[in-house]
Amino acid sequence: MLLVLAVMAPIAAATLAPLLGARAMRRLVLWWLVPGSLGIAIAVAARLLQADTALVVHLGGIAPPLGIALRADGLSACFLLTAAIVMGATFLFLDPPEEDRRGRALWALLPALWGGVNLAFVANDLFSIFIALEILTFGAIPLVALDGSRATLEAALRYLLFALLGSVLVLLATALVYGTSGALDLSMIRPTALAAMLLTVGLLAKTALVPLHLWLPPAHAGAPAAVRAVLSALVVKAGFFLLLRLWFGPLLPLLTPAMATLLALLGAAAILLGGVMALRQPRLKMLVAYSTVAQLGYLFLVFPLVLAAGQGAWLGGVLQAVSHAVAKAAMFMAAGSIAHALGHDRIAALAGAPRLALLAFALAGLSLMGIPPSGGFTAKWLLLGAAIDTGQWWWALAVVGGGVLTGGYLFRVLTGAMRGPAVAAPLRPQAVALGLALVSILLGLLPLYAFGLVEVGR
Repeated sequence: MLLVLAVMAPIAAATLAPLLGARAMRRLVLWWLVPGSLGIAIAVAARLLQADTALVVHLGGIAPPLGIALRADGLSACFLLTAAIVMGATFLFLDPPEEDRRGRALWALLPALWGGVNLAFVANDLFSIFIALEILTFGAIPLVALDGSRATLEAALRYLLFALLGSVLVLLATALVYGTSGALDLSMIRPTALAAMLLTVGLLAKTALVPLHLWLPPAHAGAPAAVRAVLSALVVKAGFFLLLRLWFGPLLPLLTPAMATLLALLGAAAILLGGVMALRQPRLKMLVAYSTVAQLGYLFLVFPLVLAAGQGAWLGGVLQAVSHAVAKAAMFMAAGSIAHALGHDRIAALAGAPRLALLAFALAGLSLMGIPPSGGFTAKWLLLGAAIDTGQWWWALAVVGGGVLTGGYLFRVLTGAMRGPAVAAPLRPQAVALGLALVSILLGLLPLYAFGLVEVGR
């Protein structure tokens, strides 16, 4: 029941949106959906720790292959908790809505995105995974184009083309797997190499890994700040989560060292390309968007390191995904608050930026750099340790180089923004961004055994 509620509660809220209006939806979301979903995620984690095995629910009491199963292990629980924290902060960050097209769209589509990412985290068959990806696609694209300008419409169209490419490939792979296995449940399928490649490329397009990243910077830079936070923290993470679930699940017999190295090479290219492009951007929103391209690359270093090192690299990869989600949501919210206060986001003219938002931006950036005692530091330390212990020192160079580039564009923003007296800005959005940034720091202060949840049901 918990897994069903995790998916259906936000979907039900999104369904009610046309009937309630934006202001009533705000009350429903803040008073009921956010605390209820956070409670569900905590309850799932508690049940997993108590049972020390994955939770499986057969919808309608019918087991696969005829029925549909939802499954949550420790990895799912960590991502469900992350989604609840980020989405709760996002709804607090939003201004009270007006009863116009923009307000109704925000408060209807953001819960739909929440339901889509939660379904991706607990889906246990390829068709449910496809449905989750489609919910994310057709919830995110209208939000990207929300202001109706030519630039955002072009960004949304580019996003749509890449998303449809990913969807077609995932659907083709699903058909191939069903043809060879007679089932779609992940515990029953026998994927071929062709199906595995189609699934991988389709999910890489959804995750925006280099070279399939071209849709991400304009889409993330053109959307409202709250939408950018969700897209970067959660929506692209759903694709990575599914790649992790598939390659270390039913596709594991096909995960050769060469395949794992290819994924990591793409990740290393993303780290370096995204960092260099972020350094070159004249506007803050595009800088943070290219930072997302770079930070996603770290996640793909997990594949060869887990094959060789095991638990340490696995924990480092999961912690990197979680700390990045929280830190990047904080950074996008802080950048949105700065741009709103100054009336622009030109990096060369950020003097007088509101100090609370600037502090949130700095703390989130320190976590992305991997400065102790942040969660980003612990994650990168585990990845570095795994790379050195297994003799794969070249991945360590990518981690260190990415940290240097992150420090470069962070320094570039902060040195200009701290000049002059701060302008006045609304306190609540800045406080929400700062709260998320502090969470990204506090993740690094937790003892590693506190993350034993990620091993449950692995």
